[in-house]
Amino acid sequence: MRAILIILDSVGIGEAPDADQYGDVGSATLPNIAETVGGLKLPFFEAMGLGNIPALLPQAKPLLGISAVDTPAASFGAMQELSEGKDTITGHWELAGIEMNPGFSLFPPDAPSFPPELIEAFVEQTGREIIGNKAASGTGIIAELGEEHMQTGKWIVYTSADSVFQIAAHNDVVPLEELYRACEIARELCNPYRTGRVIARPFNGSPGAFERTKDRRDYAFQPTEPLILERVKDAGFPVYAVGKIEDIYAHRGITESDHTGNTETSQEAVRRFTRDSKEGLIVANFIDFDMIYGHRRDPQGYADALVQTDAFFADYIDMLNEDDLLIITADHGNDPTFKGTDHTREYVPLLVYQKGQPSRNLGLRIGFYDVAQSLADYFGIDPMPKGKSFLS
Repeated sequence: MRAILIILDSVGIGEAPDADQYGDVGSATLPNIAETVGGLKLPFFEAMGLGNIPALLPQAKPLLGISAVDTPAASFGAMQELSEGKDTITGHWELAGIEMNPGFSLFPPDAPSFPPELIEAFVEQTGREIIGNKAASGTGIIAELGEEHMQTGKWIVYTSADSVFQIAAHNDVVPLEELYRACEIARELCNPYRTGRVIARPFNGSPGAFERTKDRRDYAFQPTEPLILERVKDAGFPVYAVGKIEDIYAHRGITESDHTGNTETSQEAVRRFTRDSKEGLIVANFIDFDMIYGHRRDPQGYADALVQTDAFFADYIDMLNEDDLLIITADHGNDPTFKGTDHTREYVPLLVYQKGQPSRNLGLRIGFYDVAQSLADYFGIDPMPKGKSFLS
């Protein structure tokens, strides 16, 4: 008995009913990318039923190049997030069974973003001053302040439209372990503010050519309820985490982790865990869609990444056994054709595959936590407090 949950980071499929509350009316990650690049060619996803999903949405936008099929290989649906927010932690936690209402607190975008008492305590406990202290893109702020950081040794701290306290440091100036320790300090200091994540953002290079490394770490706020990962592990099944999953879920309910830094290495880890395991839950985040292409507003790069992932699944599907359960979904949107550089409040696609099982129209699911409830159903464990299983 083995389930594989793959979260395509930011692959939304159309504006949510409350998109106006987030300034996201008109966002639609997959449809808008398809229109911008002249159509998507994703034969695996098309066969699974991805093209059947837009018709389920109240304001359907077609997926140019991806047709609806009469007999999809997978059951298909879409999910609406109920938690307040559109960040990574909120989406992933709802997928794992926790609804976040109220959501995490946000810091104001204009400098100074962080409260003086928070910064004073952070400086005192880490022994370094700070620069930045505003909302910014990660690549933009190291281009702006990286040289000053190298000259002074001061932390670059910044936030975004998400609930985050981010710390950037050059590896030649601040050893990686010192950066991680500073993040642990910041995590404790940020808890009273209900900050979703503290993020380590190491970078290399020289002025004019700085590059962020793959040694990013996320330090998440601790969930107040048991996650589906913990329930599955407590029932005696191994739980394997791939990518930033262990950080997002605060290292809870995980038997073994491969903290990969990009989508291709995450795909290889999924293959390895599938090849080497006979049972349990594999949870993976494919990060490049969001990290490299969504935030940087690169629709062609996003489309190319979708093509690569489509090819991965076409090959991977043959590794699955008759009783394996594959769930493919997302945590939020990040429409690279939309204004700004932030996540977008969207429905997410849902594809559920079991070899040899007939497909069904799963409809429009209200609450990402239907995924957690379905996993509880699949493993035969006590039901989660929220959600409806799409397997029953």
